[in-house]
Amino acid sequence: MGAKVGDEKSEDKEKSSDEKKEYMGDPRKYDPNFNGPIKNRSCTDIICCLLFLIFLAGMVVCSAIGYARGNPYKLLYPTDSSGNICGYDTGYTDKPYLVYFDMLKCAKSGSAVIITGCSTPQVCVKTCPSTYWYYLYQVALETATTKTVADRATDMICKGGTDTSVGTIQNLVDTKACAPYYVKSTPVVGRCIPSFFLEITDWAQNLVVTASGTDYNLTNTDGEGITGNAMNEASYWLAQFMSASEVVERIYKDVVASWWLLLVFLGAAMVTCFIWIVLMRWLTGIIVWFTIFAVLAVLSYACYYSYTQYFDLKTKNVTGEWGYSEAFALNFSYYLQLKETWLAFACGTATFLSIFVLLLIFLLNRICIAIELIKEGSRAIGNMIFTLIWPVFPFFLQLIVVGYFGFSSVYIASIGDQKYYTNGTNTTDDGINYYLSRIPCEPDGTTQGSYCDFVKYGGTEYIVTMQVFMLFMFFWTMNFVVAMGQMVLAGAFASYYWAFEKPKDIPAFPLSASLWRTFRYHFGSLAFGSLIIAIIQMIRVGLEYLDHKLKGSENAVAKFLLKILKCCFWCLEKFMRFLNRNAYILIAVYGKNFCTSAKDAFFLILRNIVRVVVLDKITDYVLFLSKLLVTASVGVAAYYWFQGKITYFSEYVPTDINYYITPVILVIIGTYVICCCFFSVYEMAVDTLFLCFLEDLEMNDGSAEKPYFMSKGLMNILGKKNLKPGEKKKCCGCC
Repeated sequence: MGAKVGDEKSEDKEKSSDEKKEYMGDPRKYDPNFNGPIKNRSCTDIICCLLFLIFLAGMVVCSAIGYARGNPYKLLYPTDSSGNICGYDTGYTDKPYLVYFDMLKCAKSGSAVIITGCSTPQVCVKTCPSTYWYYLYQVALETATTKTVADRATDMICKGGTDTSVGTIQNLVDTKACAPYYVKSTPVVGRCIPSFFLEITDWAQNLVVTASGTDYNLTNTDGEGITGNAMNEASYWLAQFMSASEVVERIYKDVVASWWLLLVFLGAAMVTCFIWIVLMRWLTGIIVWFTIFAVLAVLSYACYYSYTQYFDLKTKNVTGEWGYSEAFALNFSYYLQLKETWLAFACGTATFLSIFVLLLIFLLNRICIAIELIKEGSRAIGNMIFTLIWPVFPFFLQLIVVGYFGFSSVYIASIGDQKYYTNGTNTTDDGINYYLSRIPCEPDGTTQGSYCDFVKYGGTEYIVTMQVFMLFMFFWTMNFVVAMGQMVLAGAFASYYWAFEKPKDIPAFPLSASLWRTFRYHFGSLAFGSLIIAIIQMIRVGLEYLDHKLKGSENAVAKFLLKILKCCFWCLEKFMRFLNRNAYILIAVYGKNFCTSAKDAFFLILRNIVRVVVLDKITDYVLFLSKLLVTASVGVAAYYWFQGKITYFSEYVPTDINYYITPVILVIIGTYVICCCFFSVYEMAVDTLFLCFLEDLEMNDGSAEKPYFMSKGLMNILGKKNLKPGEKKKCCGCC
């Protein structure tokens, strides 16, 4: 009977083990011939490789069409109402600037400008107006015989071919042949924009013209009075843009004046990163434990201080009176006078402190493993120093991709033909919306520029399709470059881990060998993984577009569902990036296809989920602290340097810098980018060594037949060792 019960328990145990295997996959089995990235491998994911090449060919065709039919000058230079490109077309090369007859029309149109264009005539001119002019004042001057009809040609801004000597000024304005007024303007990207906000406002407040005892109030082309407030509102955002342009100009001058110092500091940042990575081999443990105990000390003090404040207020019998005005006030000092606030702080910090201490106690061993893995990553980088240079190549490839798609997109966007719309001159004010009269028209010799105005360059359906396709290919190629950089590093670091005697057994030129294997056998796998990310990113772009379209909608349910979808696909992209990264590591080691490697990586992580979570976060935290420390040190040095506080080098500080903080900010940003490039190698080293470490634990047991490949430091932390031939493994009775 007892034997039967024992058999049933054994069967249940085996069944439970089988279910666990089925749920988490089978552990990697021992292979006596395996000693690192396999040499005998075949091409993987060939279909996806061919698909990627076909899509690349389609991308080249789209670019060729854009380069052949597009004209980027259409986008770079402004176009007048007659469809002439200012500063580019024949007869207009000496007229590079565009003047709007009535700038208030553009301001009043709002977002409709995108569809209908600015509903006012536009002409190309040699220079932007440098004075203020109003046609009723001209009429008054002619009435007073101080100006002649011949002076109109120099004073008025009119469409090409307009004879200003024929008819009255009022008639020229009414037929929209000439501008009713213009203001002092400044050229901004080829457009004449009202100069400065305060100057325009001061002028607008006194727009009353006196002539022969008659007051002429300024009106626009529709006969509406223009007040100072109207000019104020119309020019506000333009003035903001002008102010920003002035700041940008000064910043640009600062960059030009200090460019050589910026290069010096960025070079110093590279040297600092290199030294820090070398020192991390010995200082990793100090940094990690110092950080952990620093956080522990801060939480302990915060808990102590909060409880002290609470008991102090409690003994004083201070009770908060929660009225509506105080409860929702933004005066934070009011809440600090309440004992309830300090009690909430005390309970919160005590909770976080307890969780932190418990995690520290139970995860102490895994923290030690994380520190040892980081040290092992430092040793690997030290033995393969060229891995630090490798990120430069993917970075330049990404710059090439961005530049290529940028130019191609501009050329494709400029393929569109000129779109003309009626300007409403022939319509009467009968209650019909003005913009309904802005309908497409075909210009001819009599209507072009008078009744039929150029509005924009419109694209046909195939142009939109080409732009969407190019955006998709941009995502695909960028992710492909990132994947390529990761797989090459993974192959190199895997060669280091699976070398039994380090560094003696490390193969020669591991980085170049990994690069060869990646392009020779796994081009399709890179295309497969990057395709998945690109599809998710395109879906996210579509959701952002829908979100933009629903901004003015009152459908709360649709907005809520859209936000959920955006959140879900954001999470999905993060998960797939994590899974792809680990799949590339296993592809680099075993040479299998993407799906098989992704499945193996997923189950390997699932079988070691606690180790993965803890080690991943610990290593990320340590590397983030390293980036922060290097960036802060270089940034502080730049701050004191450009302020001239380092007197010994004060003669090397440029004296014509407008904002000394400009080069400091650029140095900080550049240093952080450099740190990310250098430490991306570190992160890839730790991730690769960690997955190899997990595989090592599953395949080997430390016996003479199946020895561990991990370093002695990792074996000491785990309490493992490699046995010598004939030596038996000791059993402590708890195995």
